[in-house]
Amino acid sequence: MNEEQRSILLQSSSRFPPPKGTKLSYGTAGFRADASILQSTVFRIGILAALRSLKTGGAVIGLMITASHNKVSDNGIKVADPSGGMLTQDWEPFADSIANAPDPESLVKLITEFAKKENIPLDGAKAAVLLGRDTRPSGESLVEAANKGICSVVGAVAIDMGIVTTPELHWMVRARNKGLKATELHYFDQLSTSFRCLIDLIPEKSGDNHHPIGKLVVDCSNGVGGEKLQVLKEKLNAFLHLEIRNSDVGIRCASLDGDADRFVYFTLTSNGDNNKINLVDGDKILSLFALFIKQQLSILNQDVGVGVGVVQTAYANGASTKYLNDLGLKVVFTPTGVKYLHGKAEEYDIGIYFEANGHGTVLFSDHFLSWLDGIKNEPCSGLEKQNAAKRLLAVANLMNQAVGDALSGLLLVEAILQHMGWSLDKWNQLYHDLPSRQLKVKVADRSAVVTTNAETSVEKPPGLQEAITALTSKYPQGRCFVRPSGTEDVVRVYAEAKTQEEADELADSVAKIVQQFLGSHFIA
Repeated sequence: MNEEQRSILLQSSSRFPPPKGTKLSYGTAGFRADASILQSTVFRIGILAALRSLKTGGAVIGLMITASHNKVSDNGIKVADPSGGMLTQDWEPFADSIANAPDPESLVKLITEFAKKENIPLDGAKAAVLLGRDTRPSGESLVEAANKGICSVVGAVAIDMGIVTTPELHWMVRARNKGLKATELHYFDQLSTSFRCLIDLIPEKSGDNHHPIGKLVVDCSNGVGGEKLQVLKEKLNAFLHLEIRNSDVGIRCASLDGDADRFVYFTLTSNGDNNKINLVDGDKILSLFALFIKQQLSILNQDVGVGVGVVQTAYANGASTKYLNDLGLKVVFTPTGVKYLHGKAEEYDIGIYFEANGHGTVLFSDHFLSWLDGIKNEPCSGLEKQNAAKRLLAVANLMNQAVGDALSGLLLVEAILQHMGWSLDKWNQLYHDLPSRQLKVKVADRSAVVTTNAETSVEKPPGLQEAITALTSKYPQGRCFVRPSGTEDVVRVYAEAKTQEEADELADSVAKIVQQFLGSHFIA
């Protein structure tokens, strides 16, 4: 690092002193905290993003200012890598160290050492970072802090994309690095065009007793998704009846989280003074997508030849896994966390993943997309096969290939329901969830629990897994696992069984076993 660069970093960082008595850690959601203490952190992660761009040969990096569904006074920042995916885990310790550096001199020392270790040029080479934010009032000032951090690296430029959803920014980063047009207009055009293509390819009288599926009410959590869904609504008025607000009894509803990277469906039914929410979660969304994709592959006579991988975590309801296995699909498990699910899904021709919380997407390999293009453009393939290929290509264009995206996922659900001629109730009847229960057991040291086999089995302490297995075997359709939390000193317990009473009993019994092994108390 030359003296000019060192001087710029020292001078600019002195304007953003870190908060005293606060230690921040970079996780799946990036950094999150009360917005009032984030100026320094956001500034420093701006520097990291510029360094990441330099490390990757000048590729575009993304910085998103959001705290998703957290309260309005919070905010956060996370980094998108050139692929549009999350920041590589190898850089997370560096993010932690610079965020918590006590003074400018310590910060510059860390940057100097890291740049030398990673062979990052600090000689004025070009770097580019896209900035985005949600609708929180604190977002504007934090974007400015990030901008200052980026521009404190000589040769780096910040490009402010304004108010966007988190998946939009990830999509833009991926598109830019593929040499494609990547404005918000292009994002909405791709989603709306792909959705209309799927609707146009619905065979006449498709589905059982094919009938209009009716209005969809969407709760956008007072987040950025409401503003952006309004744009899609205007583009798709002739194809989809959307109403954007909170919730309503007796109406088919969907709900997005604050930064619009997760979504679920639900209906609200009223029984006198009591309202009941009938939830259609990420497991059901995954199952609907998997069913539709398998149907198209069957038309192409490729339901066995194509490598389709369905990726779940241990938290997926056992009934969903059984349903997918019964369809003849390969189901694999990863540890909890989108970075694990997405990475595994990338290994297949078609990789489908969703967490129960509604975060997920469908990934397609370049090789398989090229094969579909060949089928689509070959007249001797026959109209039915050509249409199946067109549908899968439209799904690939509609679904965000960088990250889970509530807007694109919601449009695919609506297209498939129209294709099938299904109501939400019929969709919800694909299978019936097994009753489940989750508990938290507070412990002194969560690292004392070490898991294996995608967190479904305990390796340490010795004997704990054997005790869990013995308890679980007493319950019909019983399943139970424990895992250490990634964010707090608790061990999480998940249990399923044939009845709710048995699931509750199994979870309570296993929580007590964890207490005996670790010395703790459990929190319902």
